[in-house]
Amino acid sequence: WSMTATLAPISGPIIGGWITEQLSWPWIFYINVPVGVLAASMIWLLYSERETPRQKVPVDVVGLALLAVWVAALQIMLDKGKELDWFASGEIIALACAAVVGFVLFLAWELLDNPHPIVDLHLLRNRDFWTGTATLSVGYAVFFGAIVVLPLWLQQYMGYTQIWAGMMMMPFGILALVFAPLIGRTLHVVDARLLASLGFLIFALVSFMRAGFNLQADWMTIALPMFIQGAANVMFFLPLTALALRSMTPERMPGATGLQNFLRYMGGAVGASLAITLWDDRAKLHRAHLAEHVVRGDPATERSLAQMQAQGFSPEQALGRIDHELDFQARMLSTIDLFWLSGVLFLALAVRVWLANPPRA
Repeated sequence: WSMTATLAPISGPIIGGWITEQLSWPWIFYINVPVGVLAASMIWLLYSERETPRQKVPVDVVGLALLAVWVAALQIMLDKGKELDWFASGEIIALACAAVVGFVLFLAWELLDNPHPIVDLHLLRNRDFWTGTATLSVGYAVFFGAIVVLPLWLQQYMGYTQIWAGMMMMPFGILALVFAPLIGRTLHVVDARLLASLGFLIFALVSFMRAGFNLQADWMTIALPMFIQGAANVMFFLPLTALALRSMTPERMPGATGLQNFLRYMGGAVGASLAITLWDDRAKLHRAHLAEHVVRGDPATERSLAQMQAQGFSPEQALGRIDHELDFQARMLSTIDLFWLSGVLFLALAVRVWLANPPRA
C-alpha cells in the first residue's frame, strides 16, 4: 500500500522530495479521516435544525423496477462497450435492446395519471427546469469526458505516475474554493444565465489551451488550465442549478433536484464512454494517416532509419522505434482533437443557456 515506490520524479516538480519519501498509506489515512469527520460534523450542524415535515407516500414499485432495469442495462453497456467493440458484440446489442425497451416502458408508465411517480417527468414542462437541467447534463458530460481522458494521457504517454497525475488535478480546487462563496452571494443579484455563460466561456478557453499541448509540455503548461478551470466549475454548477430550480414550488423541489442529479450523472457516464471511444478511434485514424508516410524510399523515413542505425540500432530496432513514435504522436493528435471538440461544445452551451426565461424581479 505504500505509495513511495510508485512516485517517480518527473520534469520540474515543485513539490519537494520529502513528500515523495513520506507520502505513504498511514499518512493518507491520518489526513483524510479527520477531514472527513470535520466535514460530516459541519453538515450535521448546518442541516440538523432544518428538518422539514415528512409525509409518507406510496412507492411507485413498477416505475422503480423499470428505472432500475433500463439504467442498469445502459450503464453496463457504457462500461463494457469499449472492451467488447460496441455493437459488434451480441452482449452489447442485448443490453442496448433492454435499455431501449425498458426506457420506453418507463416513459409510458410514468406519463400515466400516477399521483406518486418515482420520477415526475411533468417537471420537464417547466422552461427554466429543462433548459438548466439539459445544459447542466450536457456540460457535465463534456467536462467529465475531458477529466477522464487527461489523467490517462498523462500516465500512458507523458510518463506521470498515478500519484503525480492526480497532483496535476489538484490546482482545480483553488479557484473553486475562492469563487464558490462569491458566486453563491451574487446569484440573487446577477442573472444566472450570464454567470453560467461566462463559466462555459472559461471552459472553452481551458479546452483550447489544452488543444495546444504536445509531448514536450511541462508541468506548468498542464497545471495552468486546471487552475483556471476551478473558477469555471463553480460558475457552471451553481448558476445552472439555481436556474433550473428557481421556479419550483417547495413540494416539487425534492423531485426536481432528484431528477436533475440523475440526468447529470447519466450525462457524466455517457460523456466518459464517448470520450474514451472517440479518443481511441481518432488515435487509430491518425496512426493510419501517419503510417502512410513511413515507407521505404521516403526521404524522411530513410534519414531517420540511417540516423538510428548510426547510433547502433539494428534495422528492426529502428523500425520499432518509429512504430513506437507513431503511437505517441497519433495519441497526442487524438487528444488535441478531443479538446478542440470540447471547446466548441462549451461555446455552443454558452449560447444555449440563454434559452431559459429572463430573471424576474
